[in-house]
Amino acid sequence: MVNTGDSADSGRMAADLRACLGPLVRRLRQVEPDGELTLAQTSVLVRLDREGPATPGRLAEAEGIRAQSMCTIVSALQERALVARTPDPDDGRRVVVSLTAAGVEGLHGARRERARRLTRAIDAELTAAEREQLAVALPLLARVVHGL
Repeated sequence: MVNTGDSADSGRMAADLRACLGPLVRRLRQVEPDGELTLAQTSVLVRLDREGPATPGRLAEAEGIRAQSMCTIVSALQERALVARTPDPDDGRRVVVSLTAAGVEGLHGARRERARRLTRAIDAELTAAEREQLAVALPLLARVVHGL
């Protein structure tokens, strides 16, 4: 579709983009090889990596889930030695969750696996010319994302 600057064209393009990218993101998230983290677990690790240690309550609020659900996620991550719980220095009744070295590696491993699957799909589904078109479109998509 050629964008003539008409907002109706932009609206259709936005709808087409959502229809295309939504399934892409969902497919990357839903395929879990043995030992790969769930989406919820990965989300917690990403948040801890970006924002630093946090209480389970703060994590639950940031993730938009119930505290009990977050406790289940944190427990699963702790069982895998991906996070550690330590007493909150400001309030001894609470705990703070932080990434372990294994957690950082788990996070990066999940990212590498998703990148590997996406690379394999690009190589299998697109011709060399189509891969070049995709490469040209990526900076444009990044600008759109930045504008959201």
